[in-house]
Amino acid sequence: MHVISTIAEFHKILSLPAPLHPLVSVIHVEDMRPVHSDIWAQFVSNFYHVSLKKDVQARIKYGQQYYDFDKGTMTFIAPKQVQSITADEAREFEEKCGKGYVLMFHPDFLGNHNLATDIKNYGFFSYAVHEALHLSEREEKNMVDIFEKIESEYQHIDRHTQDIILSQIDLLMSYSIRFYERQFITRKVVNNDLVTRMEQLLSDYFDKEEPLTKGLPNVEHFAKKLNLSGHYLSDMLRTLTGQSAQHHIHEKVINKAKEYLSSSKLTVAEIAYQLGFEYPQSFNKLFRKKMDMSPLEFRQSFN
Repeated sequence: MHVISTIAEFHKILSLPAPLHPLVSVIHVEDMRPVHSDIWAQFVSNFYHVSLKKDVQARIKYGQQYYDFDKGTMTFIAPKQVQSITADEAREFEEKCGKGYVLMFHPDFLGNHNLATDIKNYGFFSYAVHEALHLSEREEKNMVDIFEKIESEYQHIDRHTQDIILSQIDLLMSYSIRFYERQFITRKVVNNDLVTRMEQLLSDYFDKEEPLTKGLPNVEHFAKKLNLSGHYLSDMLRTLTGQSAQHHIHEKVINKAKEYLSSSKLTVAEIAYQLGFEYPQSFNKLFRKKMDMSPLEFRQSFN
C-alpha cells in the first residue's frame, strides 16, 4: 500500500509541474501522464479528490432505459480511501486521457471553516465508482466554472485566497448535493424498484428469524445485497421517501416488536433477543424513542 502524502507528490507521479499552492490544486486530465510504477496497484492519498470527466461518450443504461445525462461524470474520493488502477487501465489512460479536471485539497486547507466539519457529512465521498454523478450540459457548465475559478484564484496567493477558494469548494459541494438529488429522481423508476427490494429484504430478514443468528441488521448488510454503497442507499432513500436507510430499519424493528408485544407471551427481554438486540436496555431505549412509551406500557395499553 503506497501512501501519497502531499499534493506535490501526486503532481510528480503524474509528470506535472509542482503545484502553485501546497494544499490545493486543479489539474487538467489531458495533461496527466502517470509514471510507470507499482504505486497504482494500490494506494491511498491524504487529501480529497473531486474529479470531472468531460465529454463522456458512453451513456449509462438502467433496465431498458437511459436515465442519466452523458455530458460529464463526477467522482468524489476522501482521504485514506483505497484506490487502484490495473495495468490495462493504465495503458488505456496513457493512450487516451480524455478531458476534465481534478480538484485536490488537503484537510488542513479547510482550517476552521464550516467545511472542515460539514464535509464529513457528505455521503458521496463514500459512494462506489458505479454511483458517480452524471451531469447535464448546464450542470457541467456550473461545475467547470467552479474548477476554473479555483484554478485562477491560487495563481496569486494573498490573505484572501483561502477564503475565496473555500467559498468555491463550498458552492461545489452544494451543487453536488442538488445534482445527486436530481439524479435520484431521474432514476426514479429504477430506484423505486430498489426501495421495494429493500423492503422485501427487511421483511425476509425478520420473517426468517435471521436476527437470532446475525443480530440486528445494519445499512451495510442491505446495501451489499443491493450492490450499492451504504451512503448511496441511505441518500437515495432519503430523497425518495424522506427517510434514511437506518430509519427504514428501525421502523421495521418497531413494527415487528409491536407484533410480538400484541400477539405473543414473550417477555420484553425475549423479544429484544428475537429482534437481534444484544441488550434489552437498547431495545427499550429505541422503542421508547419511537413510540414515546416503553414496550411494557405498549403491551398494557394494547391489552
